[in-house]
Amino acid sequence: MDRYDPLRRRTIALVGLMGVGKSSVGRRLASVLDMPFRDADAEVEAAAGRSISDIFSELGEPAFREGERRVISRLLDQPPHVLATGGGAFMNPETRELIKSKAISVWLKTDLATIARRVSRKNTRPLLAGKDPVDVLKAQAAARYPIYAEADVVVETGDAPHHHTVDQVIRALSAFLGEPAE
Repeated sequence: MDRYDPLRRRTIALVGLMGVGKSSVGRRLASVLDMPFRDADAEVEAAAGRSISDIFSELGEPAFREGERRVISRLLDQPPHVLATGGGAFMNPETRELIKSKAISVWLKTDLATIARRVSRKNTRPLLAGKDPVDVLKAQAAARYPIYAEADVVVETGDAPHHHTVDQVIRALSAFLGEPAE
């Protein structure tokens, strides 16, 4: 048994605002823990056969959220893995309950200026289309932070390199599980 075995017993679901690093940190975390990685957004796109932007524009956000809930439910029935959820996934009460019952949730929390800088680099985020990223992120933080706070573990990431954030997540998960961190 190695020191990461206790962390591999349940799916680790990363939650937080868009651009906080759920996918990039999740990939690295999965690699360090030798677990599979799943990205809920990529899985939704594969299931729908279209991009998230297209789902939003053609079907609307409620249809996207329902598809997202179904995909996350399916993923949570798989063996333990690291799961990067979409920024709004944890807001859905059914999805949140699924995550709480079948995974350990980790809220990756970063200051809004850092996130705004990151999300401004891409134009693939439908909730930002034609809007000021800082305004959108402030509104999302006000609405979502009280719900994200229900996560099992909170990790303040700042603008640290991803490998540092992975170390923080592992330490926080070990403490949550009552395991000694090395």
